[in-house]
Amino acid sequence: MERLDKFLCGAGAGSRSQVKELLKAGRVAVDGRTEKDGGRKIDPQRQTVTLDGDALGGKRRMAAVLNKPAGYITATEDGSQATVMELLPPAWKHLDLKPVGRLDKDTEGLLLFTNDGDLLHRLISPKKAVEKEYYARHEGQAGPEDVEAFERGLVLGDGTRCLPARLEPLGPGESMVVVCEGKYHQVRRMMASRGMTVTYLERRREGTLELGDLPRGAVRELTAEEITALEEK
Repeated sequence: MERLDKFLCGAGAGSRSQVKELLKAGRVAVDGRTEKDGGRKIDPQRQTVTLDGDALGGKRRMAAVLNKPAGYITATEDGSQATVMELLPPAWKHLDLKPVGRLDKDTEGLLLFTNDGDLLHRLISPKKAVEKEYYARHEGQAGPEDVEAFERGLVLGDGTRCLPARLEPLGPGESMVVVCEGKYHQVRRMMASRGMTVTYLERRREGTLELGDLPRGAVRELTAEEITALEEK
């Protein structure tokens, strides 16, 4: 089951605000009956939704999470390297899923996909401050001065300014890092700027969504509740 307003957005009827106006104007019908309640639950597989008398269907709104293994680049296509798209089920091809942000080729862990432009923009926008948590193995050991430097916001060697982040030392050669932006090779570069070369990196959380026990290389569709939590955080 899916909310009617979310189905309409996913079917290309318009943005959330536009869909609200379409419903208010009585231009949407479910199984032939005008419906103005965007919160109504529908089953797109069994019910017919029309806009101005024309049936809607095709691409449904969707989000999924992949436990990315190393060796795949985060891109929709590439002529010479394996991409994360190759790890998605072939049955999802028509849904036009796109990666949310990126993980480096050698970085593993949580990678989101969606065909919802609003959700994608929300998750990658630094203004929304969506946290991304990483487990890192690295040379050396992080100390209090490194933690403070991350909290202040690092300036990298090329002048790149990073927003304040959290560094949690776990012991010799191990740390957790939490950032709320996604600059190129950011976590590796931040750690390197403090003399700690990263040898392994895994993203374990993005926003409210955690990697959990999803096996490496496996992918699953998010529940409606999980998507709502990502939108509302």
